[in-house]
Amino acid sequence: MTIPDSGYMMENGSIELPCTPEEEARIIQELTRKAESNLREGNTYYVISNRWFMDWQRYVGQPLGAYPFNEDTTQSQPSLLPNTASRPGPIDNSDIIIREIDGESDDPQLIITLEEGRDYVLVAQEVWERLSEWYKGGPALPRKMISMGDAKQLSVEVFPLCLNLHDTRDRSHKVIRLSKKASLHELYSIVCRLKGIAPEKARIWDYFNKRKHTVLVASDQTLVDSNLQMDQDILLEVQAEGLLPSGFGFDSTGNDMALVPIEPLRSSVTIAGGPTLSNGFPAGYSSNAYQGSSLSSTYGDMEDGYDSMRPASRGERGGLAGLQNLGNTCFMNSAIQCLVHTPPLVEYFLQDYTDEINRQNPLGMHGELAFAFGELLRKLWSSGRAPVAPRAFKGKLGRFAPQFSGYNQHDSQELLAFLLDGLHEDLNRVKQKPYFETKDSDGHPDEEVADELWRYHRARNDSVIVDTCQGQYKSTLVCPVCNKISITFDPFMYLSLPLPSTVIRTMTVTVFYSDGSGLPMPYTVTVLKHGYIKDLIQALESACCLRTDEYLLLAEVYEHRIFRYFENPTDMLNSIKDDEHIVAYRLPKNVALLTRLEISHRYQDKCIIDSSKASERKLFLTPLVTFLEDPRNGIDIDFSVDKVLSPLRRKTFISPEPVFKDGAENGSPSEIIEEPMNSCTIQFGHEGRSMEYTEPVENSSRGMAFHLCLTDERGTCCRPVVKDTVIQPARMLKVILDWTEKEYELYDASYLKDLPEVHKSGLTVKKTKQEAISLFSCLEAFLKEEPLGPDDMWYCPGCKEHRQASKKLDLWRLPDILVFHLKRFSYSRWLKNKLDTFVNFPIHNLDLSKYVKCKDATESSHVYELYAISNHYGGLGGGHYTAYCKLIDDDRWYHFDDSHVSAAAESDIKTSAAYVLFYRRVKVQQNGVVGGPSQCNRSS
Repeated sequence: MTIPDSGYMMENGSIELPCTPEEEARIIQELTRKAESNLREGNTYYVISNRWFMDWQRYVGQPLGAYPFNEDTTQSQPSLLPNTASRPGPIDNSDIIIREIDGESDDPQLIITLEEGRDYVLVAQEVWERLSEWYKGGPALPRKMISMGDAKQLSVEVFPLCLNLHDTRDRSHKVIRLSKKASLHELYSIVCRLKGIAPEKARIWDYFNKRKHTVLVASDQTLVDSNLQMDQDILLEVQAEGLLPSGFGFDSTGNDMALVPIEPLRSSVTIAGGPTLSNGFPAGYSSNAYQGSSLSSTYGDMEDGYDSMRPASRGERGGLAGLQNLGNTCFMNSAIQCLVHTPPLVEYFLQDYTDEINRQNPLGMHGELAFAFGELLRKLWSSGRAPVAPRAFKGKLGRFAPQFSGYNQHDSQELLAFLLDGLHEDLNRVKQKPYFETKDSDGHPDEEVADELWRYHRARNDSVIVDTCQGQYKSTLVCPVCNKISITFDPFMYLSLPLPSTVIRTMTVTVFYSDGSGLPMPYTVTVLKHGYIKDLIQALESACCLRTDEYLLLAEVYEHRIFRYFENPTDMLNSIKDDEHIVAYRLPKNVALLTRLEISHRYQDKCIIDSSKASERKLFLTPLVTFLEDPRNGIDIDFSVDKVLSPLRRKTFISPEPVFKDGAENGSPSEIIEEPMNSCTIQFGHEGRSMEYTEPVENSSRGMAFHLCLTDERGTCCRPVVKDTVIQPARMLKVILDWTEKEYELYDASYLKDLPEVHKSGLTVKKTKQEAISLFSCLEAFLKEEPLGPDDMWYCPGCKEHRQASKKLDLWRLPDILVFHLKRFSYSRWLKNKLDTFVNFPIHNLDLSKYVKCKDATESSHVYELYAISNHYGGLGGGHYTAYCKLIDDDRWYHFDDSHVSAAAESDIKTSAAYVLFYRRVKVQQNGVVGGPSQCNRSS
């Protein structure tokens, strides 16, 4: 006998499913909560295909996309997805693993391009064991939780480190996989056991790019600290006599490289615990002490052993080297190229900057990030165009910012923000920060307050980053109740500009009357593509001539149920997709005093007579929403259902006094004479009474007109509604109406069928080319006055309450290097979106004078020219980053695409992929002619 799905075979031969969908959801949620409360390194998690997991979510009624570890999603969504789907089959991870040519593998590997949330989900070991017990299947894909970086940030290592082992004896090749937190001792143990050799006879090389770099000495140092990258090569050499040759510190590689230095062991003593820094140079180090010739220096983690301490000069045709992609690191390469082509930073890091390293700053990275960046910049500006592999820099980045470790795609702007802030803290000239108490303006002149706060800021923050990249803006808050005005002046490193969309979105919504006074009607309205729910409601109110005592309740209908209500007017419209079905119910404004009644429709098949087979009945039609005034029994519900369905009654003619069959439970008329209608009949009537709706008999004397049942939130259980059913007070009731032949005869169900989609692209005219917007319009959208969001309330010192104040920003002081971040990515609870709108930005003569409100700022130029762009191509969760950078001395643009660098025409650099724009201030002479770049003024 075959067991259906994954039920259990009982001793008596019957089949029993483990539990109901609701019980499954509850058990998994409890297990997930327990796992979240006990997060620690070494915990085991399992990877599950999101395709199968979404099938399970549909089955148990969980919202699609609700993540096992994201409890907020389920809590914030009161209306869960109807569990109308069938029980999923065995767990199937076949779509996320690499298929082996020779059949099944004992160690199945994940496809490297998978993205968490889109392709797979992670569940705790206890959750996997329970799901596996219920559903079987697989294969099991266990992964360990590890801690990354100095902050010990916990994360699941979904993709262990993959290394290609080359054996010099027989030139064989073997792939080995182990955790990036494994030690070099463990690497030697695995390799020696695999090759059947003694550890003392083995020597393993860092063989990155098929070139010998350093010997990996067996130690407790981790693989990630050894700068080993995903899919890189390592080389095994076996000593014939088990003895290492003299001069172990050097080796002739035979790869056109002479005498590659070997990286010695780095001290495990931390900065706080001893005299040696973790990156190898001594704490008492000075620029004169290091000559770059002694191998005793532990500066071996620099890029290819490059000496970053010695003052350097630009090589001939310098700045044209690409950056090797180490595995989804194009975002990092793009941001780095823009920074290393920033003129003030180039001049700074090519000089001896070691005296400005702040090793004691608790907010910094002990100077290690600045050293790694400076070394990388020097390498890129040395002569030659050979691509540089930024392994050491990526290692430092992952150590101090674990969110950028691993090999997932990230945001170049987020990395840029971290780098600028980290470089500032590492290079902050202020060793002891004085304390200042920030005060409100309290009516003082803006210039006085701004200058004072800027002096306070510079007294605590003084670095080349502040010198060149930081400006100041004015923030004005106004209380909507007491009109209290609060003015502050804050520093900024970059400006994140919204994209005011000029793209208009048409949306079709079907409006229903909750009081039965009219037929449902679809309305197509025009709204801003990136507007709010309140914008859609306002457009519908005007279109359907909403009365002053009514309001509209928006909802999404999914599989003939109401999936969610849109009751927050500040939710973004981009949470509604074009292929969804949206309805609006006209409800009275005093609905808070009434009970909301939600009516779903179910088709009762003629062949189904046994009520025990109710589960075979299928939902259909569009749900209706009406209201009840103090409902007490089943008759009250029946009356409201009859009223809201009244516009759907067919045009029929009955006798003036309808006669009901004695004892008829449904109260249907004994005689219904249906005649064809024409315009005359409609206008002038008939001997009988023309009727669209016959006022029902008083509740106390009428019987039940419909087959109704009360149901719960998920629609899983039904309780028949009879005349004397007692109704408990509730804010909302849900009922299911079973349609019979009688309902089909009385009502025209076509009005409730085939809801239109929000937007049917095939029915619209041909799309016109998207209108471009200017950088100035983006800046004006950033500076315009707008109310704070409900989650960002301001505490008013006048009212002593949190208020939804209005906020206005103004530019006050501009930096020499001005960075604009175009906010192309938008996120909501239901949707992630990228805007490919073309932004027209000036390359030369960007004049911001009219936007700067500081009256004393007239001496400085507010004219800028573009010198770098970080581009993003493609969609969310992937895509590709590149950079356009200008070599100022050559006055030529180049395209940096990872390792590939090519010349670019200035006319080609403006694209809809532009994501982060880098401008430098230029001098303006008295005759209006634009001159060269302005010099940084540290005292400004």
